[in-house]
Amino acid sequence: MKRTRLITEQTQAYTFTRRAFFLGGAQAAVGLVLAGRMAWLSIAQNERYTSLSESNRVQLTLVPPRRGWIIDRNGKPIAINRTTFRVDIIPDQLKSPDAVLGQLRQLLTLTADDLDRIRSDLKAARGYQPVPVAENIDYEHFAAVSVHQPSLPGVAPASGYGRYYPGGAAVAHLVGYVGPASAADYDKTKDPLLITPGFKIGKEGLERTMEKWLRGKPGAKRSEVTAHGKVVRELTTRPEVVGNALQLTIDAGLQRYAAARLGPESASAVVIDTRTGGILAMASMPAYDPNSFSDGISHAEWDLLSNDDHLPLTNKVMQGLYPPGSTVKPMVALALLEAGVDPNQTVSCSGRYRLGNAYFHCWRRGGHGPVDMNRAIAASCDVYFYTMARLIGIDPIAAMARKLGLGQEFDLPMPSQRYGTVPDTAWKARRYKGAKWSGYDTLNSTIGQGYMLANPLQLAMMAARIASGNAIVPRMIVNKRYPPQGGALDVGSDHLAFVREAMSGVVNGPFGTGGSGRLNLPGGELMGGKTGTAQVRRITMAMRAGGGEFGGYGVPWKYRDHGLFVGFAPVHDPRYAVSVVIEHGMHGAAGAPIARDILTWLYDRKRAEDRLAFLEQGWGGSIEARMARKAEAWAHRNDPKPTDTPPDNGTQASPSPPATEEADPE
Repeated sequence: MKRTRLITEQTQAYTFTRRAFFLGGAQAAVGLVLAGRMAWLSIAQNERYTSLSESNRVQLTLVPPRRGWIIDRNGKPIAINRTTFRVDIIPDQLKSPDAVLGQLRQLLTLTADDLDRIRSDLKAARGYQPVPVAENIDYEHFAAVSVHQPSLPGVAPASGYGRYYPGGAAVAHLVGYVGPASAADYDKTKDPLLITPGFKIGKEGLERTMEKWLRGKPGAKRSEVTAHGKVVRELTTRPEVVGNALQLTIDAGLQRYAAARLGPESASAVVIDTRTGGILAMASMPAYDPNSFSDGISHAEWDLLSNDDHLPLTNKVMQGLYPPGSTVKPMVALALLEAGVDPNQTVSCSGRYRLGNAYFHCWRRGGHGPVDMNRAIAASCDVYFYTMARLIGIDPIAAMARKLGLGQEFDLPMPSQRYGTVPDTAWKARRYKGAKWSGYDTLNSTIGQGYMLANPLQLAMMAARIASGNAIVPRMIVNKRYPPQGGALDVGSDHLAFVREAMSGVVNGPFGTGGSGRLNLPGGELMGGKTGTAQVRRITMAMRAGGGEFGGYGVPWKYRDHGLFVGFAPVHDPRYAVSVVIEHGMHGAAGAPIARDILTWLYDRKRAEDRLAFLEQGWGGSIEARMARKAEAWAHRNDPKPTDTPPDNGTQASPSPPATEEADPE
């Protein structure tokens, strides 16, 4: 029988007290947890939540720093900053892209190319990466976008500082350009400055290699905003630290002149101070306008530049490699003199030189007759150098070439340098797995053909070292500590004097190939130099037997010979050295008048400028005018051609012939 539990007043009181105690403990525990959490939030996490609450009403914005100026040796600006207005899109905040772009097209008068570029950039950009819509716009367009900003989510109009290059295309390959950082750039450092609208980094040239020096440090701006992001007031601003100024050895006026004087050619020119090694000018043409690249180049502009066979995107001074042709003959003469060859010994030039079963031809098919070293340099006699080079072999010649700067790597803040080749017996054995050097190789290298390659800077350095007698190295930055310049060359001073005098004969003598380079200055200063013609393809015996042109007007442009010139002035107290390379210029003397006018600018600017003005009339105007006309023609290249109709009077007006240079052949 089951026992019944008795419930008394005492047992009920006990049960109630136990439950009350348990519930009270639970409530106390919950209270303690809540109190602890409140203490944690209000004390330990006070700073964090204060910042979060502040961010609900205060917006922190980085202020991109202004880049340091790039100035020339006299303090004249080459790259500066100017106030600009811009419009960007922040992809993360963009809604209804088509509607927004349509509205921006009306407000900013964007072209179809602009819209294609923006859409392409939006696809490639990360959500946090700003995409430029328009840069360097006028205030009216900037104000129009600002007024409509509430209806343009993701659109960010802003004012700031933009890069500007007063010299335009003349300095493009020297300083390069700036542009927005890529997603890859951001991923390397996660620096928020790289995704700040309006901030740009160096992309090419000095802007790229000197980025750390030029960049500066960002500032910061705190603004009170509404829940919709509208600015109520500016609170505090921390100013940015402007980047360091970069002073170059370049002369801005000479740089502009050298680039302009190259005219419509695919060419380059370098000028060096033979006392300091400072590069005074380094021009490569044609070129692009760095201001266009900094603002955002269109697809049409890019297509025009990338399809141009004159390679406007390539810095020919540092990246162009050419057979130096006869410009190396003064160097070979120094090697001969150092090896003990008598400069008065003569060689009879009949126009060709036989080696085995092959004939090596002199540029002058009828020959030069008897020539000694002086006349061989002045008249550029190939047969003389064929004959004498075989006496000493290639190794002493290659050693002299390196001593004068060919094949040398120079410490310059320029990207993508190419250093060429100075071949010798050891080089060929390494390059071609034990292949032996031949007499044919010696003859080709002696006249700057075959395996030998050099860039225009090295050619200018060769001329500068011959002119100065010192192992100078090129300098480009004034505010940089360099080691001392090299001492005297290990070459006899009388041998250097002999070669300098012979190079004077090239330009000023009766037999010289560079007579079109005479300075004709009132002060009587003379320029010494050496012309060079370099073949760009092998000419076979069968081609010679067939006759005709091999590297001149009779063949397509890409098969024409290169024209080169190196020189220095004044002859008896050299101060400046110069090199000019004209791609497919057909003959070496074509560069002599260009070098003449460039050096004339240093002595008589008015005479040089007058000469340039005359030439530009025949070329169709200045660099900018020709580039604009070329861009317009490219834009309308697919337009249907109009039907030719004769003038009403039945006559056809003929254009004025372009200004030309009279050049001696080599």
